[in-house]
Order: sequence, then C-alpha cells, then structure tokens
Amino acid sequence: MNITLLELSSSWWFYVLIIFFIIFLYDLFQKEHAIIRNFPIIGHFRYWIETIGPEIRQYIVANDKEEMPFNRSERSWIYATAKKEKNTFGFGTTEQLYEVGYPIIKHSTFPFYNKEKNKNSMIPCKKIIGQSNNREKPYQPKSIINISAMSFGSLGENAITSLNQGALKANCFHNTGEGGVSPYHNKGADIVWQLGTGYFGARNEDGSFSIEKFKKTIQNNSNIKMVEIKLSQGAKPGKGGILPKQKVTPEIAKIRGIEEYTACISPNSHSAFSNEDELIDFIELLAKESGIPIGIKSAIGKINFWEKLANKIKTRGEGPDFITIDGGEGGTGAAPLAFTDHVSLPFKVGFKRVFTIFKNYNLSDNITWIGSAKLGFPDRAIIAFSMGCDIVSVAREAMLAIGCIQAQKCHTGHCPTGVATQKKWLQRGLNIKDKSERCAQYIIGFRKELLELTYASGYQHPSEFSGQDIEISAGVNKFIPLDDVLEYKK
Repeated sequence: MNITLLELSSSWWFYVLIIFFIIFLYDLFQKEHAIIRNFPIIGHFRYWIETIGPEIRQYIVANDKEEMPFNRSERSWIYATAKKEKNTFGFGTTEQLYEVGYPIIKHSTFPFYNKEKNKNSMIPCKKIIGQSNNREKPYQPKSIINISAMSFGSLGENAITSLNQGALKANCFHNTGEGGVSPYHNKGADIVWQLGTGYFGARNEDGSFSIEKFKKTIQNNSNIKMVEIKLSQGAKPGKGGILPKQKVTPEIAKIRGIEEYTACISPNSHSAFSNEDELIDFIELLAKESGIPIGIKSAIGKINFWEKLANKIKTRGEGPDFITIDGGEGGTGAAPLAFTDHVSLPFKVGFKRVFTIFKNYNLSDNITWIGSAKLGFPDRAIIAFSMGCDIVSVAREAMLAIGCIQAQKCHTGHCPTGVATQKKWLQRGLNIKDKSERCAQYIIGFRKELLELTYASGYQHPSEFSGQDIEISAGVNKFIPLDDVLEYKK
C-alpha cells in the first residue's frame, strides 16, 4: 500500500519524525556532550537513566543490605512501622554476626515485666534540662526519641507541617533546623529553635545577631522550649548552611530575612562569639533573656575546643544545658562531597571523645546529652544510651516515615515525593493528614520496640543500659564489651 507525502503529513507520525530529525541534526553538530554527538538521539537515554540511577539501583540492582545510606531492610522497617503494618521479619537474621564491629545486645534471663499498659510507648527523658543551671523554665522532654533539625527551606511546608503534627501526636519535640521558626513549625508540638551562623529569626540586616529580634521570636512562639546553637553539623562541619537559590521562595526569604531566589549560604562561623568564654557568655545571655534551656550542637573534629570548654564550664559554673553530638554519618543538608565523606568523626568516636572529657571534669551528669546521626533504629538507639546519651534525635528516618524514597535529590529541589522541595506540584502529593499520622506511628513504634528491647534486657528505662550490656564482635569467637571498646564507663 503506497502512502503519499500528503497522507503522511496529515498523520501525527509525520510530525514525530520531523521532531526526531531536528533532534538528530542538533545532536550531530552540538559539541557539549560527546556521547550525544557520537550517538544522536540514543545518547539521551544515558543521561535519563543516570538521573533515575538511585531509584533504579535501590529497587532493582542492589540487594537488601547494600543500598546506602539506608539499605532496603532498614527502609522497609521504617515504612512498615509508620504504616502500622507488620514490621517483623522471618527466617532468621541475614546479618553477618561475626563481622568486626557487629553489636550484640545481651538479654536477661529474667526480663522486666511491665504490668502497666503503655499505649503510646511514652518514655520521658530522665533528666530535667536546665535544672542544673537554675533556668527559669527548665524542660523535661516527654519522649527520649525526637525529631532532629530540618529547616523550612530544605523541606517543604507540607513536610514540615506533617513532621510537626506527627510530633504533637507522638508527644515528642521537633527541632526547627537553622532556617528559623516558620508557621509550619507551629502546629502544636514542642519545638527546639536552632540558631545557626545565619541567625535566622534573630538577625540584623547585615547578618549579625539581634537580641531584640531573638526576644521577639521567643515571645511570639510559646512552643519554643529550648534553643540549640548550631556550631556545626555532620553533613558539612566547618561550612555554613546551603540553600540553593531555587528553594529561596518569597515566603522563605521573608522568614529568614534574606533576598528572594538568591542562594542562601550561611557563614562558616558565628559572628556573635569567637572563643569558649564568649560562647558561654552568649549562652548565658540567651538563657537570661528567654528563661529556657540553651544548648549547643556540633559534629566532632579537633578535640582541644571541648577540653577548653569543659574547663571554662567547670571554672565559671555556667554553660550549655544540653549538648547534641552529630556524627559524620549525618546528612539532611546539601554539602560538597568532600565534606560529606571526609570531614567529622563518626558518631561513636566523636561522642566518646567529648563525653569522656566532660566526665573527667565531673560535668557529664549536669548536662543532657543528645545523640544524632543515623540513630533512628532501636538497636542503634540502645547503643547510644549505653554510651551516655539521654535523648536520640532522628532526621532522615523521619523523612522516610513521611514518604521519602531516598532518591537523593534533596539539594536539587526536584524531590519526587514532595518532601525536600518547594515546588507546589510535587508537594501536593504529600497528604499532611496521612503523613503526620505516619510520622507519629514511626516514633511510637520506634519507642515500642525500644521498650521491648529494654524489658528483654531486664531494665525499665533505656537510660539504664550500660556498656556491659553490649558486646562488639572482634571476629570469630571474640566479642568485647562496649565499655572495653570505648575505654570508659558512662
């Protein structure tokens, strides 16, 4: 059957062929991409596949224990817990129990039997934060599992709202991240206001700290229970926060006090203080003006700062009410690859070094210790409590609970699930009512399993764990108590 040119032109196929021919000619003569130049049209598939590489690998290529930073088994546990589905696994462990560094929790022959029903698995923090420093409004968190720092900007309004409403339902606190206190952080949950080097929410036009704006933010947000001064974070210690320009919407610019659609790059150090004494002065100023506990958050690098700080705290009888230790495993924020991979000690190493310094100065009991960096699983939380933590904060695990699929596009503004993006079309897929419930159920389910492990070990509260309750594999037939590995007892 013969097809005339007129008949072909009336068919949509004709226009498709014209489009492909134009692309073919463009590809053939463009000089930017060698693959496309050598393989017109077909070469585009290489770049398309590259953009969806993380999604393809984690669902098709990688095995259950291989994908990073969270493998499929870990994500499955979080998803199932958040959805109140069955989060148990069958047919035995798939872990290599003799692998060096593998932890074992030692159970008790006579587990603790709790006669009282704990519907929401509430586990309050045993310490009252700020009591040791006689703060006007000390704070005792209702939960030892809480939501870590993620700003409005890095995450969208639906995601922040879901996390805050989920925190309210689970009775835990929600850290604002360094982007300031947004309306979406004020949905009822207790919040910890994080002050980074950009001082968003307490900032003069030149970027310096404003005590008057600080007081105003405190007065206008009754849910602020603590303030956390961020010295550094695990994703990019020694470098300021990074919010790409496409995420700096007019609303975010107004909340932060910056220009619209201009990359928000915070300084790499604080302008309000530059040494240990000035840091303590700053802490005491904020505590005096707000009445609430003031703490610091830091990833761990050079240790001399912590030695000097502990010495100053001991000498002056003043200082932070809590210290949040972040590990190099952390990473909710955008960061250069070298910072992500090579700067900051891992959590266990960093926490040990700081905690032992404060223990040597007899200060460890006066400070509330918060652990951060991939601790959003019951077994890892127990190790953190065994090391001396009083609270564990989770970030990426909470993101997974509200729908994150680990697409690793947080820094691009193109998060496919609407979590880490400001694009309204993508955010519309994130249903606040549903996701806030999932966030709450993840926290509640986390605490439930944490309590079950605690009872199995013969204890009533996770803070009772010690390094003697954990053994670390050092190879076949050789397990070492955590105390011996860390070389200290909490």
